[in-house]
Amino acid sequence: PGDMLDKVARSLSLHNHPECSGMTGGRAIEILAQQGNVLRYKFTVPMQRYRDCAFSFAGLQSEITRKISKEEKAEGLQEGQHLSCLPDLAAASLYTMTVHIAERTHRAILFCKEKGIIPPGKETLVVSGGVASNQYVRRSLQLLADATNFTLICPPPRLCTDNGVMIAWNGIEKLSAGLDIFYNVEHFRYEPKAPLGTNISEQVKEAFIKVPALNLAV
Repeated sequence: PGDMLDKVARSLSLHNHPECSGMTGGRAIEILAQQGNVLRYKFTVPMQRYRDCAFSFAGLQSEITRKISKEEKAEGLQEGQHLSCLPDLAAASLYTMTVHIAERTHRAILFCKEKGIIPPGKETLVVSGGVASNQYVRRSLQLLADATNFTLICPPPRLCTDNGVMIAWNGIEKLSAGLDIFYNVEHFRYEPKAPLGTNISEQVKEAFIKVPALNLAV
């Protein structure tokens, strides 16, 4: 999601916006969205017809970029100038992205409940990484946690900018499980992607869980 917001921010020329100086794209979108009308533009929530927990932001990013180009032509803007509807576009972009995140997370929670994966009293949703720095996303996931009787835990935003801890934790989990342990330095290998845990995505698809609507216009 962070990459999508950064690209949307570039399309909106937020790097030279007076309210967004020195901010990351995601932070700039979040700040401007606070002033916008989330309902002015309706973007398509990705993958709603797929009853799994996979994320995809490429299609949403393309749709938003096309809308930005259309609005810029309508207003006759030159490169680097800002749209009058900028806050509304920021709000709608952030809202649609957050709905996508919440829906996929909601399905994961319902699947865990249906299969009894999480022990009673341990119902906890932990959100970290760059997306957890976004207060709008946090508030929305708090609504989801409240609706499903889960406890939401997010690290302070200052600890959500580096994925190093999550990568290290993956190593701890693998060490505890005796997975991918090499005692000979010559056997070490570079992995551009390291999966976390066991892949049960096919089981989620087969469960075919419908996610009930949840109002996230916070």
